[in-house]
Amino acid sequence: MSAHGDYDLGHTVAGWTGTAIGVLGSAVLGAGVVTASAAVLWAGAAVVVLAALVCWVLHLAGWGKATGLRPKAAQGWRVRDTGARGGHPDCLGCRMAGRGRSRAAAAAGPAPASRPARV
Repeated sequence: MSAHGDYDLGHTVAGWTGTAIGVLGSAVLGAGVVTASAAVLWAGAAVVVLAALVCWVLHLAGWGKATGLRPKAAQGWRVRDTGARGGHPDCLGCRMAGRGRSRAAAAAGPAPASRPARV
């Protein structure tokens, strides 16, 4: 049993990796503030942006998680999501990558066919 009981808190490889890189970027930003160095500030900002990109790429590769609870067998942080290729419903990152649709759009069905232009 985990320290959090039966709750699926979404601990994933993508989340942990993005957080670790983001903490490093924040430390570099802090060093830039203390030293009043614009170059160090820009380097720290670049590392924070890198953290977001790495987290997003890992999520799309299946090392993230969909919104909501996962089955008990899939709650481990090192469990890969095999359904990530199709995109997660209501996932902004998946929609930005052109994967999946929102639940509202999926419930509404396919988009209506456009009418042919009259000549």
